[in-house]
Amino acid sequence: MAELFDQVKEFYRSDSPWAELLRDILSVAKILIIFAIVSQVAFGTWTPMRAIESGSMEPHMQIGDIVFIQDMSRTRIVTQEEGAVSGYETFGDFGNVILYRKYGRNDETPIIHRAMYFVEAGEPMWEGGPAAPHAGYITKGDNNPSYDQRGICREPVREEWVIGVARFRVPYAGYVRLIFSKIVASFPF
Repeated sequence: MAELFDQVKEFYRSDSPWAELLRDILSVAKILIIFAIVSQVAFGTWTPMRAIESGSMEPHMQIGDIVFIQDMSRTRIVTQEEGAVSGYETFGDFGNVILYRKYGRNDETPIIHRAMYFVEAGEPMWEGGPAAPHAGYITKGDNNPSYDQRGICREPVREEWVIGVARFRVPYAGYVRLIFSKIVASFPF
């Protein structure tokens, strides 16, 4: 066992370029492992970050922001309607901003918008609107003139479609991911 410790000490003291490269790789791996563990403990998910890709949540979230998402197993959704009564605010308005999969589909980019209110099956989705085909959340981007259910997602957001609740943002940190995605998308694979 002492021989193994001596080899580890020698590795960490070596001036070899290969040893330096391997030490750098191990350092990055340690940081990623620690980040993944902290993410799982704090947010209930291994990948808690999402980059904002559109201006639909401006001025409270900007294109290129990174938003940290808490898994639904660790929280509950407060709608704008409930938040207005209780005074609960996030991201500059009442209620929670949620990340959801449109129609529950995994092949589309998730949408991050505010949960406005909850409707039961058969209730009008908005005043004078059509009846909800099932229970769920009516959602809206803070910068959008109308509800998602009038356009991009024609039915209420089912609870099982919700990935999580936005907790905080880091301005501009998502630009690296957005630029990288555009570069990758431009290659003809």
